[in-house]
Amino acid sequence: MSELCFELHSLFNGLDRYRFPFSKENIPLNGIYILFESTEKAHGADRIVRAGTHTGSNQLRSRLKQHFIDQNKDRSIFRKNIGRALLNKAKNPFLDKWELDLTTREAKLKYAHLINFDEQAIIENQVSQYIQENFSFVVFEMNNKEERLLWESRIISTVSLCSECKPSSNWLGNFSTKEKIKESGLWLVNELYKKPINQQEFEVLRKISLN
Repeated sequence: MSELCFELHSLFNGLDRYRFPFSKENIPLNGIYILFESTEKAHGADRIVRAGTHTGSNQLRSRLKQHFIDQNKDRSIFRKNIGRALLNKAKNPFLDKWELDLTTREAKLKYAHLINFDEQAIIENQVSQYIQENFSFVVFEMNNKEERLLWESRIISTVSLCSECKPSSNWLGNFSTKEKIKESGLWLVNELYKKPINQQEFEVLRKISLN
């Protein structure tokens, strides 16, 4: 895995990089995004810390906005995981309330009275600040949903199976409440340790991402 993971890192580190604030006009409507985090290195380059996509049509820009801008942890599992780590690192008891998902009407009726929304807004702002200051990303276009999900899984599995892609000692994810995040060094719990990319598939992916 190390050689193919090295090639993945070389490929994605060579693509046009986006940082906050970014212009959505330069981002395709459909595709895959690859996240990098400041101070995290692997294979002599910026370490991949997350790969993601979207299921709805023409939603890549919206997905990135949910991660970087919209202050709603229940619409972005990435934001929720960053918040978990920040709260756990600070030993903040609000972590229990952060876990509550208020997406549905039923959940709001059941849990809303338990939450100090002023405090939650402060945490949401801290999450936004951390993401905007520490993460950059690359994207490449892919219009077919099934293909996006397949390549997302292959990329995640390749990186998670690489013995050289280890987080630094000061990586925020070390404070995650999710063992899979701490173990993998990725801000992910799904698609880890599955089927990785082979050399032939990498050549296909290289052409797609450079198109």
